[in-house]
Amino acid sequence: MLPQLSVVTLGVSDVEVTYAFYCRLGWDALQYVPGEVVFFQVGHGIVLSFFRNDHLAAESGATGSAAMAPVTLAHNVESPKEVDAILHEAAAAGGSIAAPGTQMSWGGYSGYFTDPDGFRWEICHNPGLFVDADGNVTLSVLES
Repeated sequence: MLPQLSVVTLGVSDVEVTYAFYCRLGWDALQYVPGEVVFFQVGHGIVLSFFRNDHLAAESGATGSAAMAPVTLAHNVESPKEVDAILHEAAAAGGSIAAPGTQMSWGGYSGYFTDPDGFRWEICHNPGLFVDADGNVTLSVLES
């Protein structure tokens, strides 16, 4: 198996609420099936989908609460100021700030918000993370 990820699917309690939240953040849906699923392209060849919890559980056997899941989704940005702006935008769109933007011990700056289902997003400025035009990632150790 290649080390590759093309779709991440998260189970949600209300697809319409989730769709509206991400649209308020300025995202455009690739496909939206009301009451069932919504797909958003989130990077080069990467799709994030939100699928009804009960249908996802029936299809995959997955169960549990997003708020309890030991998972975060991360979005790297250009500056600490942009971290704070996106956290504010997410709160204004109906999300909740889980942790305000903070200077991190490893040299970056990050904060967290949750979407309406409790999925945690880290908004991060990591000046050691670089993505080239082909999508290759380079991570440099930052001096703290």
